[in-house]
Amino acid sequence: MKNQMNIGKIIKTQATRNPDAIALINTVHGVDQQCSFSELDKKSAKAAALLHQQGFKPGDAILVFLPVSIDLYVTLIAIFRLGLVAMFIDPSAGRAHITHCCNLHAPQGFIGTTKSHLLRLLSPALRRIPHKFFIGVYVPAAINWRSTNTTIANNDIIHRNTNDPALITFTSGSTGSPKGAVRSHGFLIAQHQALQTNLALKAGQIDLSTLPIFVLANLASGVTSLIPDTDLRRPANIDAKKVFQQIKRFNPDRTAASPAFYECLIKYCQQHEYTLSSFKQIYTGGAPVFPKLLAELKRLTPEGEVIAVYGSTEAEPIAHITYSEISTEDIQAMMSGKGLLTGAPVSCISLQIIKMQWGNVLMPYDENDFKNEALPENKVGEIVVSGEHVLQGYLKGIGDEETKFTVGTQRWHRTGDAGYLDSQGRLWLMGRCAALINDEKGYLYPFAVESAALHFPGVYRAALIQHRDTRLLLVQEEHKGDCVIKSLFDVLAWAELDEIRVIGSIPMDKRHNAKIDYPALLKNLGN
Repeated sequence: MKNQMNIGKIIKTQATRNPDAIALINTVHGVDQQCSFSELDKKSAKAAALLHQQGFKPGDAILVFLPVSIDLYVTLIAIFRLGLVAMFIDPSAGRAHITHCCNLHAPQGFIGTTKSHLLRLLSPALRRIPHKFFIGVYVPAAINWRSTNTTIANNDIIHRNTNDPALITFTSGSTGSPKGAVRSHGFLIAQHQALQTNLALKAGQIDLSTLPIFVLANLASGVTSLIPDTDLRRPANIDAKKVFQQIKRFNPDRTAASPAFYECLIKYCQQHEYTLSSFKQIYTGGAPVFPKLLAELKRLTPEGEVIAVYGSTEAEPIAHITYSEISTEDIQAMMSGKGLLTGAPVSCISLQIIKMQWGNVLMPYDENDFKNEALPENKVGEIVVSGEHVLQGYLKGIGDEETKFTVGTQRWHRTGDAGYLDSQGRLWLMGRCAALINDEKGYLYPFAVESAALHFPGVYRAALIQHRDTRLLLVQEEHKGDCVIKSLFDVLAWAELDEIRVIGSIPMDKRHNAKIDYPALLKNLGN
């Protein structure tokens, strides 16, 4: 990989190769808007010129509060072209969170909708940002971001080094202080290459794009991104009717989304006896993907491939598997406590299973010692990964000590997930390391039980926790009265559970609405 680079340059290449091809489609107030690759290039060049006029210099951070839209990607590419850093904070996390993030890395600019500027009334940290831009109704003391229409384009693309930051996003801080994930230009280019290869991105395809970071890979690959006509901040509550209408209008070839997004779409299609016949590939990830969801998607797209992708903010993708590759024996294994099958690790990543040491800092290894740390097949341990598309560190090193370690000169990332490799080299997940139950009965991993329980009729969600020194399985039913506790106890006898309890709702994570929020669950149960 070259030292001098810029992710913006790779995206600009598509404007030369496919100038008239559509890069982005989004629907605003019922009206479809389209932007070609050449238009995207021109708009981002003009936006870059406006930023340059305001005195921004390489390395300056700009806080962006825009929904997934054409405006967002014009903004991002303009920021990348000038060697600036795009910064994203979840506004719903509260004023203290925003202040903490701005103190960690002070932004020099703020680009947002008129509504997002109201946050400045609540946050002194936001008011201190020197340069402010708005989209929408006029905001005092801010510049109209769309005034770039009269600006002379700045076609320069600043060279950046491999490790120069391009994008910073923050965790919610729900389990500690917020961490800033710093994606460098080198990382974004490597991630684009990994996604292009493993998701088979090809110029001319249309992708229903629900995951903002994947849109960058689409743009760099010449793929048209169709942005769903819904609020993507709440995947479990999408407007499935509007999304389906878009699918019928544009016939996308492919899509990638969280399980919660698909659950809404599946329910709508089943209610109206619709299919998703235009899709040739359906990818899902961002949360555990269980076979039941894959089977339902396959029924809606019988001619297409349905693929589960395992990855994280720090490494995407890590592994994947096509539904057709999951055998009857694999299903039986998942039903009997073997965990959740996620497929073979992608070729561009190094993955190893090491002895479970989560919660302890790992000292540097030399290469021979690290090889000796590798656990044999079918032995559960910590999943660790390394590669060019694996995040090298967090902002100011906060979070590095507990999640990073070195082998020789190579940095490795601790995913925080437990799992093992089978005799075929496929990865099986057993759940979060921190959620492991270790009691007088032995070890019990969350996904061993949850994956098995989800195959039981009537079970919609299942969560295994240790509560008051007992092994407790909480079950959310598909419909009230569906689940027969006695039968489930019998099926899960090997887990030696102390109690199975049916509850009304199992809390899920705020981002994907598809991962169990174990801390919230324990809080709800009380002491």
